[in-house]
Formats: sequence, C-alpha cells, structure tokens
Amino acid sequence: MPPVLTAVITVGALTMVLATLLVVANRKLFVEEDPRIDLVEDMLPHANCGACGFPGCRPFAEALVSGKVLPGLCTVSSEDGRVRIASFLGVDVGAQEKQVARLACAGGDNVARNHARYQGLSSCAAATLVSGGGKGCSWGCLGLGDCVVACDFDALHMNAHSLPVVDVDKCTACGDCVTACPKDLFSIHAIGHKLWVNCKSELAGDEILADCEVACTACGRCAMDAPKLVTMRDNLPVIDYAAVRQAEGQGGREAREARESAARTSIERCPTGAIVWLEGGRLVKGGAAKKIIRQGARPEAPT
Repeated sequence: MPPVLTAVITVGALTMVLATLLVVANRKLFVEEDPRIDLVEDMLPHANCGACGFPGCRPFAEALVSGKVLPGLCTVSSEDGRVRIASFLGVDVGAQEKQVARLACAGGDNVARNHARYQGLSSCAAATLVSGGGKGCSWGCLGLGDCVVACDFDALHMNAHSLPVVDVDKCTACGDCVTACPKDLFSIHAIGHKLWVNCKSELAGDEILADCEVACTACGRCAMDAPKLVTMRDNLPVIDYAAVRQAEGQGGREAREARESAARTSIERCPTGAIVWLEGGRLVKGGAAKKIIRQGARPEAPT
C-alpha cells in the first residue's frame, strides 16, 4: 500500500475515533441549562456594571435562577423590573439599598487656588505626575475629568467650577471613577449615607484656607458635637455610618426626626462646610459655614 494512502487512512480512522469520543463525552457530560436564565437576563438592565457583585448580568441571572441571590441586589434596575423578576421566579424582591459614587472634594476653581499652571495632556493622571498637578491643596480634585471619561453610564459631568458631579439616578456604583481618580477622591456609598465629609485634606489649622476656602481645618467641632457619630482621624472627621443609620432609622416618625436632628448637629458649627448633609440631591451646610459668593475662578497663588 502506498505511504500516502496509508497516511490518509490513518488520519481518517483517528478522526472517526476522536469524533466518536466527543459525541460520547457530550452525551455523558452535557448539563442542560435552565431556560429561565435567558428570560431573567432579558429582564435585567444589561448594564453589566458589577454593582450586584457579579461580573455581568448573565452570571447574576444564573445566580437568581439558582436561588443564591434575590432581585433586589440589582440596584440599577427599576423597582418595577425587580418586582417583575421576583414574580417570575416566585421569590421575594429582597431589599438592597442603592449604592452611588461620592466625591470627597468641594474645591472647585472658585474656592481653590493653583500654585502652578499645568500644561500638557488633559488628564488628571498625567497632571499628577507633574508636581501633583499644580493645585495648592495636594489632596484636591484637579478638574480634568478622568472620572467623566471613565464612566460608561453618563453618570458624571463637570460643573461650571471644574468639579465632577454624580448623577445618582444614572450611577451604577461600578467603581470606574474610583479607579480613574489619581487622588483617590471617589468612593462607593449607600445613598442613605446623608452625612458626608466633603474633603480629604489631612492638614490641620487655618493655613489650608489660603489654598482652599472650603477645606477641613481639623477643628474637631463636628466630633465634639456628635461624639457617638463622628471621630477625628488623620485630621479628618470619620463618620460611623452604622451609628448614623441606627440614629435615623429606629422608632416612630418623631423619634426618627429627633435622631436625624442629632446626626445633623455635627455639621452646624463647621466653619468651612467641609462636613455636610445630603438631602434630596442638595448639599446642605451648617449655619456657621462661610457663604461662597465668588463665581469666577480664584486667582492663582502668588509665586
């Protein structure tokens, strides 16, 4: 028999054997997928944002069908959407508070100074490599919008004072802005965290006000006025959100209002408004906070 024919027959026989093995393996190892997974996935928002803790909507749908999680874990979906999934699967909706990104800086160009004018690639990450970006406050937002570029959900925009603003309705808590910010100013929080420290400066004393009028001066008045809710660490207020939530959420309406009032006490004597209360999309400062009048950019620091 010619060598070429022998080779052809050998390859053909080997192909038949491998094909047979694959057919047998497929029959033995095949796992039928629950058809409900496709239906549940279609009911999800297809954001693939990861806010639920899963890498995408498909894995989350699989977990829902298997009973490992409840629909309420998807905070991006609407309430109607979560109820629809729960009804389809015959499970409870489950409660999961919406998570959003928060920026710990209020130092827009109307209240914060630059010590140097950065010229180069319009990127916070690039500017940070050049003497920290030129801003007087080493912890402050550089205002070049890396976070806006990183957000795939159109949940961030730059305001008139070159500060990023989060649209809480669109925010999926994906964390891309957290990763993109070279100053580590973003973090993910429950939307119910109303008490907020709007600064990350670790300098103590009024000297920081020369560079940013709304910076925390580490005066500690917030911690003095609400010692069970706020403590000072590294010259910054640190909020015990578990204690705040307990203060807000227990008892009847009058009791809740009284406890919320106690939590809001911590902002009242802040001289710069560095600790604030978030209410209905508004940022509320205490009565002692200096009013910001300047609308244009603050002049650069003298050299």
